[in-house]
Amino acid sequence: MADDPRRALVVGNSDGIGLALTRRLLAGGWAVAGVSRRGSEVRDERYTHAIADVTGPGFPAALAEAARPGVDLCVYAAGIGEFLDLEDLAAQTRTLEVNLMGLARTVEAVVPGMAAARRGHLVGLSSLADAAASPQAPAYAASKAGMTTYLRGLALALRPHGVHVTTVRFGFVDTKMAKAPVKPGLVTVERAVDVLMRALRTRPATVSYPRRISAAARLLSAVPAAQLRFGRAPR
Repeated sequence: MADDPRRALVVGNSDGIGLALTRRLLAGGWAVAGVSRRGSEVRDERYTHAIADVTGPGFPAALAEAARPGVDLCVYAAGIGEFLDLEDLAAQTRTLEVNLMGLARTVEAVVPGMAAARRGHLVGLSSLADAAASPQAPAYAASKAGMTTYLRGLALALRPHGVHVTTVRFGFVDTKMAKAPVKPGLVTVERAVDVLMRALRTRPATVSYPRRISAAARLLSAVPAAQLRFGRAPR
């Protein structure tokens, strides 16, 4: 292990993929700073943790402190999703705030330092749900579509500055986020982290997993558009 370990910042790592990735990075010799709205069960001399909600006023300061004096890797793993309830549209608004605006605030705090150092890797956990409008969870699909588009644009803009950007589009992963009654292609958290660790090594612009579910998502993306075009509401 190097005298000065590589430094990673993981946003949204109190459970699920973020927590499992944190453990894997520490096992690989990284120094990790975590930021989430709850405390962490991780105990390691190379780990620090800050409690902050990505939508709260204290998030930028917590993030700046966690990222000091700079990070080699930043992973945005925070995310929520709720089914549509027309009597509680605030839940849809919060989904947009966490999934999309939380990412934007993280980028704002971390990317300038990476660009100045001409190195670094930004990874965002998006979703195969970014491929189509969703009548069941419209804000989740919209937030992931915005996230994917933003990250892909950043990948092109930051490449000349030596910074890599990767969008990871997962299907159903066995976490509390997988709320649908039917979960085709469900993968374990550990398998999802395997995919992430490979992406950290190869630094592709986009990873879509599982591939067969990604292909199906592309085909299904035409369905909501057709429903709107012909004036038919989804049942």
